[in-house]
Amino acid sequence: MRWLQFGTFCPMMRSHGTDAPREIYQFGDKGSWAYDAIEKYINLRYRLLPYTYSVSWDVTANGSSMMRALMMDFPNDNKALDINDEYMFGKSILVCPVTEAMYTKKEESLPPANFSEIKSRKLYLPNGTKWVDFWTGETFSGGQYIDKAAPIDIIPLYVKAGSILPLGPFVQFANEKQDPLEIRIYPGADGTFVLYDDEKDNYNYEKGMFATIKFNWEDKTKTLTIEKREGSYPGMKKQLQFNIVLVGTNQGLGIENSNTIDKSIKYKGQKLSVTIN
Repeated sequence: MRWLQFGTFCPMMRSHGTDAPREIYQFGDKGSWAYDAIEKYINLRYRLLPYTYSVSWDVTANGSSMMRALMMDFPNDNKALDINDEYMFGKSILVCPVTEAMYTKKEESLPPANFSEIKSRKLYLPNGTKWVDFWTGETFSGGQYIDKAAPIDIIPLYVKAGSILPLGPFVQFANEKQDPLEIRIYPGADGTFVLYDDEKDNYNYEKGMFATIKFNWEDKTKTLTIEKREGSYPGMKKQLQFNIVLVGTNQGLGIENSNTIDKSIKYKGQKLSVTIN
């Protein structure tokens, strides 16, 4: 389970493989701790597709990196320079994998219920920004060590303040659908994000067949500006629905769609701005 969580935040993820059975049904039935935890991270990876696809484009177009040692984004934070068990996934998500077992070999006969016992993971939040817990919406100042409860179905994740995180719908395969998008805004700083899209199944992007949409967040005025769409590709949807969610302790949490939507926008490719009160 911990390997699968780590794999969710690698450039490529497979929840199956060779040599040993790894399909989800090999680990119990729906409703069991193992099956439900595996399903949770498969769903999270699918929901993050708009983000990871856009980050991949940033790698291709701008020489960026998807998995980023903390020193790449926080070079002035001496405490972050030598940390080797945390990293940024793209420029928004701080990933802190759990790398220690929850039980010893002598305890392998423990009943499954013990796997739900809370394990704490000490981690460092880099200085120079605020951080929002992806699971709870709680905000923390950077430059400090904290202990994060990490039961078997939780990998500690923190989103940089000012981040604009696009999440897709729940799907069964990558090209099933991508509308509507839940656009989560993590308050506390200004931010920007470029959403990338193309045909997804060929190399036509090398011929200029792709589209980008730039999002800008002004934290002081709580204003989100969506710029005019640049570019196009065959089959591109002319209208997209963006459900804007300002993340807090009661909304925009975890893998589920937010119960509260601050603004629902029918975006037709032209520049627009919305203020979230």
